[in-house]
Amino acid sequence: MTNKISLMAKETAETPAVISRQLRANRDVLEDLSRRIREKKFRFIATCARGSSDHACAFAKYVLEIGTGLPVVSFAPSVSTLYGGVLKLQDSLFIAVSQSGRSPDLVQATQQAKDQGAFILCICNDATSPLVALADCFLSLHAGPENSVAATKSYIASLTALLQLSAIWNFDSGLLPALEKLPDQLDRGLSADWSEPVELLAASSNLFTVGRGPGFGIALESALKFKETSYIHAEAFSAAEVKHGPMSLVADGYPVLLFRQRDQSWDSVGELAENFREKGGAVFTVQEGNLSKGILPIESNIHPFCQLPVMIQSFYVMAEKITQMRGLDPDNPRHLKKVTETV
Repeated sequence: MTNKISLMAKETAETPAVISRQLRANRDVLEDLSRRIREKKFRFIATCARGSSDHACAFAKYVLEIGTGLPVVSFAPSVSTLYGGVLKLQDSLFIAVSQSGRSPDLVQATQQAKDQGAFILCICNDATSPLVALADCFLSLHAGPENSVAATKSYIASLTALLQLSAIWNFDSGLLPALEKLPDQLDRGLSADWSEPVELLAASSNLFTVGRGPGFGIALESALKFKETSYIHAEAFSAAEVKHGPMSLVADGYPVLLFRQRDQSWDSVGELAENFREKGGAVFTVQEGNLSKGILPIESNIHPFCQLPVMIQSFYVMAEKITQMRGLDPDNPRHLKKVTETV
């Protein structure tokens, strides 16, 4: 096919402006919400989402547990919609995340949580959706229309909404000013030089994506994008789990993409990268620093939590190029549509 400027590429490029708008617009909402949350003294947090939104929740599990000390559990909608289970959600914060807010299972699960006495926070891009109608508090993604089937700006907006929630709720004096710099960092992330692995990945059928802590949510999202846009079978693993069996697949140039943020996981993920290389893997590590062999760079001096949205921003640019190199249209993946309705 002839290369074109895809909706995926256009919407990825809109992300810096989206995040700048979102952070300004949601500040007062989150100040008020955080006061209410502190007064309620929740026992735990439950997240409810599908697809890319659920990957944002996997990221948020680490951010919120580290920041609040509260357990964060993933609520499986089918427990209530398919199996008829009723969970005891009293005194919990229930965070429903969805771009469209229209999947019937998410709406039904959120209604049950509300009936059980949970406080409902809805993070969504559509203020008119039935999911938002159930919310005790609504936090808009402010992403504007997203027409590409592959979510990009709405996924990053979900990450930043959850980061801003954590920062304000927990009076995080490091994260709050870091978020103010994030739109410019995302903008520079659009032009990061990730050219080294493009031809190899475009010719691949299988690969691993790996992250640790909040980086695992980014690994999940990148694996999904490889599958849905490039038809590459990518599997995501936690860096703490990948040695428990999957490591045996790595040999003879097997591609591995690692996301390495500058936090307590830095050393262990670096050691894992070397371990993969020793076994013959074609290893590419996304991390801060200068361009060198096997390194896909992001700029330095970014808060570790904010490094991850920048990483996935640069990844989306690379993934779109790989899709076009494979002769595919990133805006028209087979068997998929924009809003997936699960019951």
